[in-house]
Amino acid sequence: MATRHDTAAPPAKEGGAAPGRPPAVPTEAEQRRRARLSRRWQRDKRWSPYAFVSPFFLLFVAFGLFPLIYTGWASLHQVELTAPTDMTWVGMRNYSRIFDDDFFWDAARNTLTIGIISTVPQLLMAMGLAHILNYKLRASTFYRVAMLAPYATSIAAASLVFVLLFGRDYGMINWALHFVGIDAIDWQNDKWPSQIAVSSIIIWRWTGYNALIYLAAMQAIPQDLYESAALDGASRWKQFLHVTLPSLRPTILFTVVVSTIGASQVFGEPLLFDANKGASGGAEHQFQTLGLYLYEQGWVNQHLGRASAIAWTMFLILIVVGIVNYVISRRLRASS
Repeated sequence: MATRHDTAAPPAKEGGAAPGRPPAVPTEAEQRRRARLSRRWQRDKRWSPYAFVSPFFLLFVAFGLFPLIYTGWASLHQVELTAPTDMTWVGMRNYSRIFDDDFFWDAARNTLTIGIISTVPQLLMAMGLAHILNYKLRASTFYRVAMLAPYATSIAAASLVFVLLFGRDYGMINWALHFVGIDAIDWQNDKWPSQIAVSSIIIWRWTGYNALIYLAAMQAIPQDLYESAALDGASRWKQFLHVTLPSLRPTILFTVVVSTIGASQVFGEPLLFDANKGASGGAEHQFQTLGLYLYEQGWVNQHLGRASAIAWTMFLILIVVGIVNYVISRRLRASS
């Protein structure tokens, strides 16, 4: 009978399985391929962020920087809308002409007064609404969405509704004033009533937007500050004055600057509020803003060179506003 002699497997090394094959040495072609992939990965890592943001810069150059430079160049020429390629060098004459034009200064004053009438009540109302919404209320989400409804509404639709409300003969505002003994007001032809009416459109449209900005800033204030103030016996009004307002100073400055910039560019509301549907801002230019004045010079009178000078003047005004904002914000940071 044959005897079976089994050969035992070699014992495994301590701590793991039996050793495998030694690693293969890469060939020269494989080394070149790996080096090429490594260089490609390095280039991708370095330049991909620029590629991702390049669409923004391309659009900005095409629709922001180039029009700005071209407008500045056109402001130094006499150019008409009917022949935009025919330019005659006039230097600073377009600027001197608009500064000598009484309608320009009337538009500047109207822009300033409409900006003040619309911005101050708007931000005060937004602050009050945000303070109310900051407390726990039922259906708070509904109220926040309702705040954005005017902002999402078309300017044209809102302006046409306000034209009906401020109608002289059949408007609801004059109808309500009649019950308190006030005679009918010609909201579209009198200077101050027309500016108040235009400002009311801006207030209605932007109050909720600013209220949500204030609300977001209020919710970022630590609750410990309110608890400490309550323990010291401070009422809600004193908490608002001594805790909320100081904490909201950067946000208030931001909304003031943004509202100022928006007020300097008001265009759609006075354009659609005009009964004559023109760019004159009323029969006597009583609520013509700088935006309407620019539109009237460029697209009604067809003086593109003069309109370009007005556009650059408005741009320089915004630069001044930005510098003032920078100086104030630096002082606020230094004081805090």
